[in-house]
Amino acid sequence: MGFRHAVAVTSLLALAPFVQAQDAADWKGEAELGVLVTSGNSEETNANGRLALTHEIEKWRNSGELSSKYSKAEGETTAEEYKASAQTDYKFAERQYWFLRGSYEDDRFSGYDFESTATTGYGHRVWESGERSFLDLSAGAGYRYNRLKTPDSEGNRAEEEAIARLAGHFDYALSENSLFRQKLSTEIGLDDNNTVSESETSLQSTVVGNLSMKVAFRAKHVSDPPEGAESTDTETSLSLLYGF
Repeated sequence: MGFRHAVAVTSLLALAPFVQAQDAADWKGEAELGVLVTSGNSEETNANGRLALTHEIEKWRNSGELSSKYSKAEGETTAEEYKASAQTDYKFAERQYWFLRGSYEDDRFSGYDFESTATTGYGHRVWESGERSFLDLSAGAGYRYNRLKTPDSEGNRAEEEAIARLAGHFDYALSENSLFRQKLSTEIGLDDNNTVSESETSLQSTVVGNLSMKVAFRAKHVSDPPEGAESTDTETSLSLLYGF
C-alpha cells in the first residue's frame, strides 16, 4: 500500500467516529466567510471560507475542518488554497487522550501539487476553565507525503519522510461575547529535516446572536521549500463567523 493510500485510510479512520455519531446531538460547528472586492484604480478580489465541526462525548472528541482561500488582483490569480483535516481523540483519562489525525493541502503557489500527513500520538488538556477556555498540548509521530509540481535537482517528484508533530491549542474567553484563540503546530522531518511550522492567532467578538466578527493572523514557515517558492507565508483576514 502506497503512502497516499495510507493517508486516505488514516483520514477515513479519523472520520469514522463522525459517521457513528451522526444521530447524536452533541455537535458544535463554525461557518466562516470573508470577502473583499475592490474596483477602480486597483481591482482585487479576496475570499476565504471555512467550515469546522466538533463532536464530543464521554470517551471521544472528533473534529474536522475544510477551508479555502482565493485572491485575484488586476486579472491574475495571486492565491488559491484548499485545506482539509480530520482528527479523532480517544480520552482514556479525564484530561489525557490519544489522537489520530490526517491532513491534506492543495496550495497552487506553494511549489507542491499537494501536501499530506498522517500522524498519531498523545495529547493532554493541561488547563481548563468553564466550557470555553482551555489549553491542549500534544506530541506524536507519523508520515508526510508531498507531491512536487516539478522534479527536484535529483529528479524526484515526491517528498516522503517520517515526521514528529508538536501542537498546541489555546482558547481563552475574554468575556461572554469575545474569544481569543491561538493554534501552533510544528512537523519536523526525521529524514530530510524539513520542518513545517504553522501559527494562527485570532480574536472573535459576537455581533448579534450566533454571528461574530473575527480577525485572524496566520503564518506558515517551511524550512526547505521547493525551488522558487517562498519559505514563509502570512495572511491577515477579517471575516464573519456563524456558530451553531
